[in-house]
Parts: sequence; C-alpha cells; structure tokens
Amino acid sequence: MTEDNFSSKQTRFTPIPKTEAELLNRCEIMAGQTLGQIAFKLSMTVPEDLRLHKGWVGHLCENYLGANAGDRAEPDFLDIGVELKTLPVDAHEKPKESTYVCTMPIRQIDAYSWQNSWVKRKLSRVLWVPVEAARDIPLAERYVDNFWIWRPSFAEECSLQRDWEELMDRIVLGEQAEITSQEGEYLHIRPKAANSLVLVRGMSNGHTSAFIIPKGFYLRTSFTGPLLHQSLYN
Repeated sequence: MTEDNFSSKQTRFTPIPKTEAELLNRCEIMAGQTLGQIAFKLSMTVPEDLRLHKGWVGHLCENYLGANAGDRAEPDFLDIGVELKTLPVDAHEKPKESTYVCTMPIRQIDAYSWQNSWVKRKLSRVLWVPVEAARDIPLAERYVDNFWIWRPSFAEECSLQRDWEELMDRIVLGEQAEITSQEGEYLHIRPKAANSLVLVRGMSNGHTSAFIIPKGFYLRTSFTGPLLHQSLYN
C-alpha cells in the first residue's frame, strides 16, 4: 500500500493476479519501462512532480500489477499474500528515503502482539520495485528497475520485532504524540500527513486525549539499502 495525496481519475485497472508467477510475469513486462510509458497504458496523467502527489508512483505500480487490498490491513495482493513496495533510488542505486509500511495505531491496544500486527502482515512477503528518483530526471522519464521478492530472514524479523515492540510500548502507554523519528533502529515512526494542519485524536502525556499529527511505521534506508544491494549484486 502507498501513501495517499494523489488523483486517480480516468485510471484503467488491470486484472488481479491469481498466482505469484502471474504477478512476476507482469513485473518482467513493467521493468525497463518509464513511468510515462506505464501511465499511458493505464490512461493515467503523469503529474509535474511529486510534491503534491505523494504516493503516485506506488499507486501507478499497484494499478499496473493489479493490487487489490485497498486500505485493508492486508498485503496488497490479497490472493497471494504479497505486499508491494516501490523503492525510490538515486543515481548511485541507493534508497533515497524511508519506506512507508502502514499507519500507527492512535488508540491504546491492550492485547496486541507482533504475530498479529499490521506491520508483520505487510512485511512477511514483499515485492520490491526500485524506481529512478533523481531530481534532474523528469518524472515521466524515470525508469522502473529490476524487481525482487523478499521474505525477512530470522535475524531481520527479530530486528523489526524488537523495534516494533519498543514503539508499541510507547503507544500503549498513551505516548503517541511524544514518539519521535529518532526511535527504532530499523523500523521507526514519523508523521505521514500531507501537512501539520492534518490532525487526528490520539493520546498524549499518559492517557490524556489530544489531537496529534497522523503517523506511520517506516523502514529506514539503513534496512532497505542492504536489501537493495543484495538484490543487485548477489
């Protein structure tokens, strides 16, 4: 799933893939195309830039590949249990920014565990799609790179679980407003709203109700960078 803040008018959707092989076949066709070429096939308009269209690239790939989860707390491809994550990369083939995973709960959760968490469901099996993101390349002319499917190793999942549990402890204590993006080694929480005027009701200062900026779980580039390097050179 991708962050919102884009328009999808006059979009032509593709059929939902029924098997992983079908999904990968579509990825092979998509790889090596520009965003403009893909958008043309879907009758989608390419925005001038992404400043007012955050999430557009992910939305484009979702439509082309046939993702069907919508806003549900499930992997993007429901029938085969695969999550789609686009990965903006710079000219040196390194991730340019942290990767959005899912929204942060804004209420206390008394019986919540890593095993049934939204984060784990989203990251259990991921289709990574790198996309050129150098600012000097017009959006329509940026290429989609080679893809890969990733399942976290035992060590990777342990690291993510540790970060998640530490952050969830803060949330359960009603400290959503106090959590900063500096917390968490690989998985962290940061604002995901379009601007600071977007607020939701949450908890602050030990169970005191307050309006806070919506936040989400993100993977740091220190986590996605090695994944990308491994896919390119192994």
